[in-house]
Amino acid sequence: MRFLDRVQAAMDKNNSLLCVGLDPLPERFPAHIQALENPILEFNRFIIDATADLVCAYKPQAAHYHARGAEDQLEQTIQYINDNYPDIPVILDSKRGDIGSTADQYATEAFVRYGADAITINPYMGIDTIEPFSRHVEKGTVVLCRTSNPGAAAIQNLKVGDQFLYEVIAEKAVQEWNTNNNILLVVGATNPAELKRIREITGDMTFLVPGLGAQGGDVEATVKNGLNSDGKGIVVNSSRGIIYASSGEDFAEAARAAAIELRDQVNQYR
Repeated sequence: MRFLDRVQAAMDKNNSLLCVGLDPLPERFPAHIQALENPILEFNRFIIDATADLVCAYKPQAAHYHARGAEDQLEQTIQYINDNYPDIPVILDSKRGDIGSTADQYATEAFVRYGADAITINPYMGIDTIEPFSRHVEKGTVVLCRTSNPGAAAIQNLKVGDQFLYEVIAEKAVQEWNTNNNILLVVGATNPAELKRIREITGDMTFLVPGLGAQGGDVEATVKNGLNSDGKGIVVNSSRGIIYASSGEDFAEAARAAAIELRDQVNQYR
């Protein structure tokens, strides 16, 4: 199945638009996990086992693994999901943005080495940085559009003629870049009016929506402004708010409870 088909199937199976971000910070792990030989992998396994029936995707953030020389544990984490929960797709959040043979290698890293089903990319270099990923028609290419960080407006809300830059990105994504129907957009939950505007531009395109949970996005505004005509179209990501719901030995149970709470909040407004 193609990536977006797998996402839709997982949404239906688990009645969920929730994505859990796997952003390991070993210093925040419970002491008994920190003491293990592969603490990141073991922490992730507990989180995955506790939430796999509640999500439509997982999203490991690559820098959290690269910074600790834990690429092997990233690879093993994705393999664990693929082996044990094959219905749940994996988005590798690495925000790549290069061209030509270099972009080809980044695509190989994400899709072959790590076995991810989708990757986040930065569109600053245009179609030359998008096509090496989007040519993998069965995979997803998730393009930064209007991000949730506080400083994003300084660049993404610059005017280009009579449009904001994020509107230009959204327009190009739907009109020019999505020839294989495997482009998604990153649209933050912290700017619901802009989320609504991007939905108006892109029709039923699927969005990866960070910013709920620890970043404080409004669930009701996010869902009502983000849903497409099928009542789906948003993959709502939460990382810290779920995986660090507790720092004690009950961390997996607490993560499950936090995931249920957010999933149900999102579903309340669908």
